[in-house]
Amino acid sequence: MTQIKVQDVSLGYETGAIVSHLSFEVKEGDYLAIVGENGSGKSTLMKTLLGLLKPLAGEIVFGDSLRKNEIGYLPQQTVVQRDFPASVSEVVISGCLSNGKFHPFYNKADKALAEANMKRMGITALKDRSYRELSGGQQQRVLLARALCATEKILLLDEPVSGLDPKVTMEMYDLIKQLNDEGVTIIMISHDISAAVRYADHILHLGEKMFFGEVSDYKKSDFGKLFLTEGGEK
Repeated sequence: MTQIKVQDVSLGYETGAIVSHLSFEVKEGDYLAIVGENGSGKSTLMKTLLGLLKPLAGEIVFGDSLRKNEIGYLPQQTVVQRDFPASVSEVVISGCLSNGKFHPFYNKADKALAEANMKRMGITALKDRSYRELSGGQQQRVLLARALCATEKILLLDEPVSGLDPKVTMEMYDLIKQLNDEGVTIIMISHDISAAVRYADHILHLGEKMFFGEVSDYKKSDFGKLFLTEGGEK
């Protein structure tokens, strides 16, 4: 079942388009990696999918099973965000507000969902710790748990391993793949093409030339071979 369909879309700002005539679709359970050079429009696409920007042209259609407020989002963190003075449990449960709820207190279901997702991410023991005191990898697990409180359907991840050491990077990739194996649709921006083809099942490569398709086809294409060779993938 198609969750998001992008039809002949142009992306950009008032100054002009960054991406033109982009078409692709994301089906339930897909793992799509969005790759490309700096400035190719990856983050602009993510903002447009989230409804923060409007397409300059074309149309983005959400499937009947998905509403805009049912998209979980893990953004790139700024220095200020990493220093956020709240407990882990407070950060995680705040994801429930993304469901369109505006009541002043969290209910039992919200609290149970937050507890379940902290357990799922292996951070239950950290729930009373201050978020600002955690390591980068721990903070990313907290933000993943928060995103899962917003939705179980689809997660948009913007460079989720940025700034992490190699061991924690592999753990994070494995955790994201586990979520996908459990049925969560993943759309991930990545600068690491080698990791993208290792974990994802579909690739969207933005740039002067664009590619969208299955990883196996990307590896076989002259376009994919060029970038994978440059990135050290054989």
